[in-house]
Amino acid sequence: MERLGFIGLGLMGEPMAKNLITAGYEVTVHDIKPEPVERLVKLGANEGLSPKEVAASCDIILTMLPNGPEVREVVLGESGVIEGVREGQILVDMSSISPLVSQEIADSLAAKGVSTLDAPVSGGIEKAQSGTLAFMVGGEESTFEQCRAILEVMGGSVTLVGGIGAGQTTKLVNQMIVAVNIAIVAEALTFGKKAGVDPEKIFHAIRSGLAGSQCLEDKAPRMLSGNFEPGFRMNLHVKDLANVFETSRNLHTAVPLTAQVMEMMQALVADGRESVDHGGLALFYEKLNGISLKK
Repeated sequence: MERLGFIGLGLMGEPMAKNLITAGYEVTVHDIKPEPVERLVKLGANEGLSPKEVAASCDIILTMLPNGPEVREVVLGESGVIEGVREGQILVDMSSISPLVSQEIADSLAAKGVSTLDAPVSGGIEKAQSGTLAFMVGGEESTFEQCRAILEVMGGSVTLVGGIGAGQTTKLVNQMIVAVNIAIVAEALTFGKKAGVDPEKIFHAIRSGLAGSQCLEDKAPRMLSGNFEPGFRMNLHVKDLANVFETSRNLHTAVPLTAQVMEMMQALVADGRESVDHGGLALFYEKLNGISLKK
């Protein structure tokens, strides 16, 4: 079995690393916070004191970090991954970042003889815990095949979608569709309630038809119960949409629906709702219309 390094043990990263340890992999972990490192060491992980040390102790390095600047710092910064790598290693970045940053990092590591995959995920905390995330992977097919079994420990769906940056582009597409889908679920159910129809009955009536979707299944019950404990935090979705706009500017591509939902999310963040689940878009409509979907 390959020796793995895992850097970034947040709400998603910690359960993902735990699944690798449970599957029998030797895993060296690192995070700026000591608590998740300590928990995983108790499960059998090794502690790496820096990204450089993690890279020097393993065959495949996995990163799960908040955004592009953090990935760039961990990989290319002082005591970063690039200072500890050797020819033949692989970096798998599972963070959700700009495809432009993924390509920059891949180019820098290629000069050291290190291969790269960009492999962002979808599914949230629950699927990270259950090992059923969806991976969207960019990179060389041979590198992908070397890492497929590792990704399958953490994911129920693992798909190679193209070259470096293609995984991140696919994740941005995913986040655009999810954002607009959640917004229309909230908007339509609010409309229905305002018209005097029980939104829970609407949900059950339409869920098996063409309007049915995973977003409807996952988010409508949250909206109807007023439970916005984060499965995926609002501020993280805002971050992903910011990466959409950075990329769309470079491509000169218009994204008006996504831009409208971003404004809604930004209004909620400004109102102190940055840590609620992104299904909390219902709160935007609650304030706008003076009506709550919660019974």
